[in-house]
Amino acid sequence: MTRYPLRDRIAGTAALAAPPLVALLLVPFRGSLSSTNMALILVVVVVAVAAAGNRVAGALTALSAAAWFDFFLTRPYQSFTITRADDVETTVLLLAVGVAVSQLAARARRLEVLVVTDAEHLARIHDTAELAQSTTAADAVVDHVKQQLTELLQLRGCRFEYGSLLGRPPRLEQDGSVTVGRRQWDIDQRGWPQEEIELRAIGNGRYQGRFMLTPSPGAHPSLQARLVAVTLADQTGTALDTAGPGTSQE
Repeated sequence: MTRYPLRDRIAGTAALAAPPLVALLLVPFRGSLSSTNMALILVVVVVAVAAAGNRVAGALTALSAAAWFDFFLTRPYQSFTITRADDVETTVLLLAVGVAVSQLAARARRLEVLVVTDAEHLARIHDTAELAQSTTAADAVVDHVKQQLTELLQLRGCRFEYGSLLGRPPRLEQDGSVTVGRRQWDIDQRGWPQEEIELRAIGNGRYQGRFMLTPSPGAHPSLQARLVAVTLADQTGTALDTAGPGTSQE
């Protein structure tokens, strides 16, 4: 069964509960506040839920806000019927603006996550580069990158093979794609192939070895994560080309 983050489940509940509650709280003020002002208050609710949740929660909140605005705050009250043209226009605008703003708020949340993810990826690349510059044992870089790849690509295991290529396992390519045989594997839809996958370490144009990745079932690492993995492998290849391996470690 699909599991949704707690934050999104809470937002989904708020999408259903918050608009009628706020609309009900506005009932005593419908004689003193204009329809536009009450609609704007409901738009704020939509934005708050979308920012805390996701696009679906935001859109659901916008629909709920428009419906309860109609029910509680337009004549005839406590009916999903609107008789005044101005109220019809306000309700339609509330729905349209609510949906649009909710999508922007959800996108802002997604971009915030991407920025944090980018920072983590940059830190991995930076730490590996620092280690490669500060150590004379390339095996230390290999071990470090094995750990980084395990976390980054959600692996069950990772080992490194020095020397010549054996067999034709699935391969993580330089562009972040995965090939099985001569065909490209749709990792975004299908996840990892359920066998070891090679990631070659190339240093100054010369093959130095390969990481053998053991995937976790159901893992779908992003293209961004896969490209960072390729960069880490290249850093390893450069370290091996410069210093040469010390003692081989699995």
